[in-house]
Amino acid sequence: MDSSSSAANWNHSFLYLTFLYVLLYFLHTQIAHRLLIGHAPVTLKKTSPNLPLRFRSDGTFKILQVADMHYGNGGLTRCRDVLDSEFAGCSDRNTSLFLKRMIEAEKPDFIAFTGDNIFGPSSADAAESMIRAFGPAIESGIPWAAVLGNHDQESTMTREELMSFISLMHYSLSQVNPLAEDPLGERMQDIDGFGNYNLRVYGAPGSYLANSSILNLFFLDSGDRETVNGVRTYGWIKESQLRWLRGVSQGHSRDPDHSDNAFSPDKPPALAFFHIPIPEIRQLWNKDIVGKFQEAVACSSVNPGALQTLVSMGDVKAVFIGHDHTNDFCGNLDGIWFCYGGGFGYHGYGKRGWPRRARVILAELGKGEKGWMEVERIRTWKRLDDEKLSKIDEQFLWEYHPS
Repeated sequence: MDSSSSAANWNHSFLYLTFLYVLLYFLHTQIAHRLLIGHAPVTLKKTSPNLPLRFRSDGTFKILQVADMHYGNGGLTRCRDVLDSEFAGCSDRNTSLFLKRMIEAEKPDFIAFTGDNIFGPSSADAAESMIRAFGPAIESGIPWAAVLGNHDQESTMTREELMSFISLMHYSLSQVNPLAEDPLGERMQDIDGFGNYNLRVYGAPGSYLANSSILNLFFLDSGDRETVNGVRTYGWIKESQLRWLRGVSQGHSRDPDHSDNAFSPDKPPALAFFHIPIPEIRQLWNKDIVGKFQEAVACSSVNPGALQTLVSMGDVKAVFIGHDHTNDFCGNLDGIWFCYGGGFGYHGYGKRGWPRRARVILAELGKGEKGWMEVERIRTWKRLDDEKLSKIDEQFLWEYHPS
């Protein structure tokens, strides 16, 4: 072998070894750390310093209801049913801006998202869409919770996966299903749906009820779509969920020995939140309501007896729903107010010239000789996404009257 051939082989070997070195260096610095479990920094879920939920020192607790955001892919997702003259280049960003404005204007203590948070068919990645949809709430650091609607699961995640993901998001108080602290004594395995849970709101700081739950927030999964006798219909709240709800309500009955004042109802008042309306809401068409009844009630063909359950419990004073975007009314059924949030999101259907809107709920404490006491009244109003965030349709939903 001559010297020129040896030199050529050496050059090839050197180039080959250099290539291997560069390749290994690239794999080590750019890829290997992604394959190692535990190498990346762990991100812990952020929780609000204002937990547990409680009334303010001024005796109020304010909830912002956000119904039907229908979030898609952000700036790429176009708006529906808006006037071009008012919303040039309208997208999901308008929904996010509206949520930021509402948070800044109302400064709620808690935000309740009542389903169809994302619009599955327009969401390329459900997790990414939810991160963006709930982004303004997370940025605010305000505690929030959500239930699912009938469109959330139409992207890349199941309903169980969605609720699990939502429950792990920063400042979220959402739960996949009831926890062990509920009256049944253990996590329920046989409850239908995902997103059935109760959140307790405690008394004002420094009051004698500061360590007592004086308002309950019930969240229920009303499902998505089902087939009944070969016909497609919307979902409904199942008997297992109603059974759990009755148990929770009974568990909150007051101890008579604890109540040493005249201002003490049998149970703390409660509010309920779910997405799909119950069939009885159709009866409100010919009754006195506060707000607009502009479209047919899109509910299940199955009536599970949810209204009878809520009435028999005695503690639920108002229910807050979504689903029908151009209905924004409150109407009373057997002593319980049922209130639509009104369409919030710009990618959801609406009505041209009819502003998107949000509902605000304010619970107020009574005052006695010992200072702040239990809930005395509950009010609500809506705000429009116009220049002034116009406040409309303010009304009382419930007021405590000693018997």
